[in-house]
Amino acid sequence: MLIFMLMFLSLPLLLVSFFFSLLIQLQRRTKFTKPPSAHRGPVSYPIIGCLVSFYENRLRLLDWYTELLSASPTQTIMVQRLGARRTVVTANPENVEYILRTNFNNFPKGKPFTEILGDLLGYGIFNVDGELWSTQRKLASHEFSTKSLREFVVKTLDEEVNDRLVPLLEEAVESGKVLDLQEVLRRFAFDTICKVSLGTDPCCLDLSRPVPALVRAFDGASEICAKRGMAPVFLVWKMKRLLGIGSEKLLNEELKLIHGSVAEIIKNKRNRLAEDDGDEKSGSDLLSRLLMAGHSEEVVRDMVISFIMAGRDTTSAAMTWLFWLLSENRSVEKMIVDEVEQVLDNGRSGALDYEGLQEMKFLKACLCESMRLYPPVAWDSKHAGNDDVLPDGTCVKKGDRVTYFPYGMGRMVEIWGEDRLEFKPDRWFEENGENNRLLKPVNPFNFPVFQAGPRVCLGKEMAFTQMRYVVASVLRRFEIKPVGLDRPVFVPLLTAHMAGGLKVSVRKRGNG
Repeated sequence: MLIFMLMFLSLPLLLVSFFFSLLIQLQRRTKFTKPPSAHRGPVSYPIIGCLVSFYENRLRLLDWYTELLSASPTQTIMVQRLGARRTVVTANPENVEYILRTNFNNFPKGKPFTEILGDLLGYGIFNVDGELWSTQRKLASHEFSTKSLREFVVKTLDEEVNDRLVPLLEEAVESGKVLDLQEVLRRFAFDTICKVSLGTDPCCLDLSRPVPALVRAFDGASEICAKRGMAPVFLVWKMKRLLGIGSEKLLNEELKLIHGSVAEIIKNKRNRLAEDDGDEKSGSDLLSRLLMAGHSEEVVRDMVISFIMAGRDTTSAAMTWLFWLLSENRSVEKMIVDEVEQVLDNGRSGALDYEGLQEMKFLKACLCESMRLYPPVAWDSKHAGNDDVLPDGTCVKKGDRVTYFPYGMGRMVEIWGEDRLEFKPDRWFEENGENNRLLKPVNPFNFPVFQAGPRVCLGKEMAFTQMRYVVASVLRRFEIKPVGLDRPVFVPLLTAHMAGGLKVSVRKRGNG
């Protein structure tokens, strides 16, 4: 009986191995015609589509897709995978605008997408469509637009940076210890988003303590969900979930911890609010605001989990890549430091505030340039509700997956020019002289890092506030030098990260 069970459980993997072996032999013996020149996607086969090419390029998917899109006259390709609906992948800004704004209602997340993330995000705002999305969007939009939340965010950043991050870096200077800056920034971001979203302090930035179980659970769950979406054959992860084995078994365990921990936090918060008789001063965090608005614990739980997922790894990833890029472009780093000092000397007594952060235009341009090259979210998908035709003439069938690709868009000559692979913050400014530089109004459909249209990221300004605060605070005090000469590798999951982290040495900056 045991032998029979083991054979049954291993059947999906055996089938996949057999398919790849057979198809690779077929590829060697058979010539296939390429797709029409209007949509130069990967070579496809009857029934199994581009499975062979997908498998061969599985370790370089981003660059592979970018090459295919660059070769397409419309910057759009068709991808057909075994067991999945056809996918339209585009780096064409007109298509992106059509998907995200012009015909927004015909391109919802769709069931195939929500199924991938549904176990983790539930009915949170990032994983629903229609009325449920609209209701949450209105609620969240109101809360994110309040001055009190903005002030709470800056206060939280001030405490987290000055009481934890700066002392941690100062200790590294004194001891000569090498730090993984990516890990430090991820811990910082998790502390900050938990304080802002939940009103709790997980104390992740204390490196002497083990990483909290909740953090590890978020890491594990998000990685497994991301790999669902990138799987060459969707049937494999679905069968593993059905049988409760392998990564899907681990995901279930991580989700129990996440949902249980957040539910306990919500319960305690509700009790505190009841004791304080709903006094708004008892909680400026998002959780308190949502509970005082009268929403159910399940809806609040899913919304808060969504905010944590969105606010944690995105900002830390963007800052990690910027610090590395600045180590390769020291003249740009000096310009940031000069700008920070100029703003702080302008009657602010060395203290950062919201208004001062808004004056740091060059720093914002550097952040945008970093995210253009290394977007925290490499791609995003919708699903066509009905048959449609994109502006470049691509026909979309009902149920097709439609993916826009910020990573590839940042590398398109048609959008950014021949110097598209260079780190050049000046491209974000109007060409009207050094002393009166104005940031260009950016077409969000050329640069959809924060999405665009009705689903544009509500936390965009909060993210820029956090990133400006951290980068300015660190660079004015410290010099960050990567250890090792290897070029870092960009890894796309739900949010992208740097493979192996960013190992750095830290020393005091000469003028401070």
